[in-house]
Amino acid sequence: MTDLQTLLRDIFGFDQFRAGQQDIVEAVCAGKNVLAIMPTGGGKSLCYQLPALLRDGLTVVISPLIALMRDQVRALEANGVAAGALTSANTQEETDAVFAQLNDQSLRLLYLAPERLASSAMHSALLRYNVQLIAVDEAHCVSQWGHDFRPDYLRIGELRRKLNVPLAAFTATADAETRDEIIDRLFDGAPPETFLRGFDRPNIYMSFQPKDSPRKQILNFAAARKGQSGIVYCGTRAKTEGLSAALCEAGHSACHYHGGMEPDARRSVEARFASEDGLIVVATVAFGMGVDKPDIRWVAHADLPKSIESYYQEIGRAGRDGAPAEAFTLYGADDIRLRRGQIDEGLAPPERKMADHGRLNALLGLAEALECRRKTLLSYFGEKEVTCGHCDLCAAPPKTYDGTTAVRKALSAVLRTEERFGSGHLIDVLTGNETEKIRTFGHQHLQTFGVGAELSRQDWQSVFRQMMGHDLLRPDVTRHGALCMTDHALPLLRAQNRITLREDVKVKQKNRPEPRSLVSEEDAPLLSALKSKRREIAEAARVPAYIVFNDKTLIDMAEQKPTTLDQMARISGVGAKKLDLYGTAFLSVITGDTDRIHPNRRKLAGRSDGLLYDQLLEVQTSLVRGHLGTDKPMSCSASLLAKITRMKPKTRQDMSLILGKQKAERFADAFLDVLEQLT
Repeated sequence: MTDLQTLLRDIFGFDQFRAGQQDIVEAVCAGKNVLAIMPTGGGKSLCYQLPALLRDGLTVVISPLIALMRDQVRALEANGVAAGALTSANTQEETDAVFAQLNDQSLRLLYLAPERLASSAMHSALLRYNVQLIAVDEAHCVSQWGHDFRPDYLRIGELRRKLNVPLAAFTATADAETRDEIIDRLFDGAPPETFLRGFDRPNIYMSFQPKDSPRKQILNFAAARKGQSGIVYCGTRAKTEGLSAALCEAGHSACHYHGGMEPDARRSVEARFASEDGLIVVATVAFGMGVDKPDIRWVAHADLPKSIESYYQEIGRAGRDGAPAEAFTLYGADDIRLRRGQIDEGLAPPERKMADHGRLNALLGLAEALECRRKTLLSYFGEKEVTCGHCDLCAAPPKTYDGTTAVRKALSAVLRTEERFGSGHLIDVLTGNETEKIRTFGHQHLQTFGVGAELSRQDWQSVFRQMMGHDLLRPDVTRHGALCMTDHALPLLRAQNRITLREDVKVKQKNRPEPRSLVSEEDAPLLSALKSKRREIAEAARVPAYIVFNDKTLIDMAEQKPTTLDQMARISGVGAKKLDLYGTAFLSVITGDTDRIHPNRRKLAGRSDGLLYDQLLEVQTSLVRGHLGTDKPMSCSASLLAKITRMKPKTRQDMSLILGKQKAERFADAFLDVLEQLT
């Protein structure tokens, strides 16, 4: 579709759609109801922003997070699109400006928090503003079983019926159960056209490590990536504060974020993270769902996430610009006990608890995987054809061993101590460590006492962690976390199955993996200079750096090294407005200097009309003193050449109307020859 491609290039600066985007965009443009499940960072927003520019009237976007709405509005405005948001964070001046644009019908996209739909006045107002499409971001929030449930999302279906317009719903985290609930609540059960795109984020390098001095592990990881923006997720508020302080002491720019902070303090962190290059935010999961910062280079988990869906969503905040990014996760037996306990102590019905244990099992299977992480992760989401080569297990396959005998010994110890003890006491039994507690319970007389002395205490800790990871043992919250055997363990105990375990390898600091390079060593100084120019422009305009250009665009500039504005216009992410605003400044960094280009020519950069303008200018220059070079100097203004380029007159009479009689006598025939050759 020519119009789509033109808008994609001129407004958003992209030469082509990402995988799966075009089909969704065309369905939305055709007025169909649409449900699209796409990976985080897969370009969901473009799938409703682009149709909004092709349709007459207003597109209403329902989004659950103020930070996300403000980021998207800012990015659209930077691309020359009239967009606004009505949120509780608006100043009165901002709200008045949005309604002024609504009243003069200049606004193309209006972002609303779902809570706004509780007002009947808002429903009535929307009926007056020629709404043509409703887009719902984070559509999984409609699911009452989900942890992100927002009751006001249930009003969206009512709004759709009142406005009688198509609805397009988007989410990155929707299993079959949640998809059915979205269809029932947003589309009245009438199946929309559904797009289930791949969940793979091939630019994210995934790695896991068992915990071994976890603070030091995080500090080592961050040290190898100094200067890159990152998020560290922690399980407790206290840990965010302690780890943030440790990162600052190590010379990083870091701050903490959690739900117990004052609103102003949280907003300050959000503002810093949006605008500062290289800031690390150490946070609970209260931070991040609304983060639309495209150049987060890494996400680390200092503690195990609560489910495989949470893990997928949280690592998806890295590398949204498509450039290389990393996801690093630490996990240990204490994490497993904590997550099991949270599920068992919760108020959910038994069937929900069973499903939550299943989701945690899937994540533990990913943590203890023996082969490709990406294959393990994507198979959970139903994808079988997986190509990887860039996760820690593909880079360095783990050493494995037959753990059947060790596991059977451990299970025997659990049963002979009546499932009343944690791993520490059980390891004392297995290694023959006669502690006071062992003597108190008489466990030195058990048949299993000392049968595992061939393994070290650290080895047994690895065995018990992996057994918990394979769901052979679970902590019992009614017995203070004592380990109990599950039904999955019975075939092993009866010698009907065997199990393979992995050797834990301690990663030494000197051998820690280096960060994935964004550009070659040769191009690194230019990328640094481009980032410096971006920061200068962003600070002057008081906008986040990625609003100017994201990392991926700067990487392309550093690698392709455009030397003209026409070449610059072909860089991904450089649309017409950004080329006009920033093109010359960034070109000067690449070339060392650049001639001042007239604004009328700059607007044609990257288009076929740019060549036509250049040819007309060249012909005009050759005729400044006439065909013989003896006449009085005469020239055409840049705006006049731009007008000819735009109107493309075909006859001498039409050309004379534009140029006037005197200039037509000198230039008309030569200009018509150029037009004929190029058009």
